[in-house]
Amino acid sequence: MAKHTDTRPAHHRIAAQIRAEIMSGDLTASQQLPITQDLVTQYGVSSQTIQRALGLLKAEGYIVGRSGRGVFVRDSPQQALDSVATMPPAPDGEPYVWIKEAAKQSKTGTNKILRVAEVVPPTQVRDALGLEPGETVAMRERLLLLDEDPAELVSSYYPMDIAQGTALLERKKIKGGSPTLLADQGYPPREMVDRVSCRPPTEEEFVGLELPTEVPVLRTFRVVYSDFAKPIEVTVMVKAAHLHELLYRVPLDRD
Repeated sequence: MAKHTDTRPAHHRIAAQIRAEIMSGDLTASQQLPITQDLVTQYGVSSQTIQRALGLLKAEGYIVGRSGRGVFVRDSPQQALDSVATMPPAPDGEPYVWIKEAAKQSKTGTNKILRVAEVVPPTQVRDALGLEPGETVAMRERLLLLDEDPAELVSSYYPMDIAQGTALLERKKIKGGSPTLLADQGYPPREMVDRVSCRPPTEEEFVGLELPTEVPVLRTFRVVYSDFAKPIEVTVMVKAAHLHELLYRVPLDRD
């Protein structure tokens, strides 16, 4: 079998190496990168190739140039919000838990409703909810923002026997978020199952998340179950892989 080699352009390979060092913490927030000539020597390429590599990383938000000083790693280039912590209903009078989790990262979390409708769901959603072909669901599409920057596209689907006559079918924000509404309706979230994949963005995702280049996106397909293993919500979450990490904090000792 022929030996596999990296056939990507040199500036992509260099950007990948620097990106990995930033994500691993070997290059820390606010740390200055070596000057161009040192990078030329290190990687054995032209200064133009180095500039193209740095241009990719600047566009992705990993580094920033400071006039007369050099190039530096940006502060907290990746965000990691606790995915499990957002599931419980919000306590009375408190905001949607995702907003509180964003605040822990010193970020202002907001959400913008893009669409609310009764639709025939995608096949994967239909199967997860145990519906028959042609059955409709309530769908809520939102754009989550961190400090006014697009962070995540979210599409949530609910069986009509749960959603009918509730705020799930109204184009307005739900106080405390959907977990609170579902619990109030007698369907407290008991378990969630996530399937995470990575792929290139669709046109809608590229535009909606304001992606700088053809960076991959993380897609989380989440099914939430209530009592008696009843599926009550399916949510598809898409976020830019170069800016976000998935954080799961799950207790292992259940005794």
